[in-house]
Amino acid sequence: MFMGRPGSGKGTQSQLLIQKLQQIDQSHGVLHIETGAEFRKFNEGSSYTAKRNKERVDNGILAPVFMTVYAWGNALVSRFTGNEHVIFDGTPRKLLEAQLLEGVFPFYELTPHVIYLDAHKEETTKRLLLRAKTQGRKDDNDKGIAKRHSQYEEEVQPSVDYLRIQPTVRFHDIDGVGTIEEVHARIVKALALA
Repeated sequence: MFMGRPGSGKGTQSQLLIQKLQQIDQSHGVLHIETGAEFRKFNEGSSYTAKRNKERVDNGILAPVFMTVYAWGNALVSRFTGNEHVIFDGTPRKLLEAQLLEGVFPFYELTPHVIYLDAHKEETTKRLLLRAKTQGRKDDNDKGIAKRHSQYEEEVQPSVDYLRIQPTVRFHDIDGVGTIEEVHARIVKALALA
C-alpha cells in the first residue's frame, strides 16, 4: 500500500515498483489497484451513484468509505487470481477503510507492506503545482491543493498512524524527498528487492 501526502509520489513510485516486480519475478503478475483510476472509470457511468460520486470528486471531496471499499473490493473480486502481487495506490484514505483492509490480507493470504512516502507539505505543494503545468489536473491549484492537504491531515493521517502500529503490517517509512530514482532505490532496499 502506497501512502503519503498528495504529491508525495505515490503514483510514480507504484509504477516503478510494478516494473521492478515484473523484472525480478516473472512467475507472478501485478494487480495495481489505483483508487483514483477506479473512481474515474466508475464516474463515467450514467447511474445516480456515479453522478453523485463524480460531483464530489470534482469538488475535491473525498469519496465516502463505502465507495472506496466498493472500488478496491470490486477490483480484487473481479481481477485477483491469487497469483499476483497486489499494489494499492491511494488506499486507504480513512481510518475505517484501513481497519476494513486488515480483513482482506488474511483472507487472501497476503502480507501487507505499507510504503509511507514522507515528504513535507511545502515539497509536495511544489510538485503538485508543477504537475498542474505539465498534466493540467483540475484540482492542482492553490485552493485545491490546500484542501487536499487539510483532508490528508484530518482523514488520511489517522489511517497512517493506525497501520504504523499494527503487528500484522510491515510499515516502511521512506524519505520521499529527492530524485525519483533515489526514492525508488530506498523502496527497493526497504522491501529487500535489490
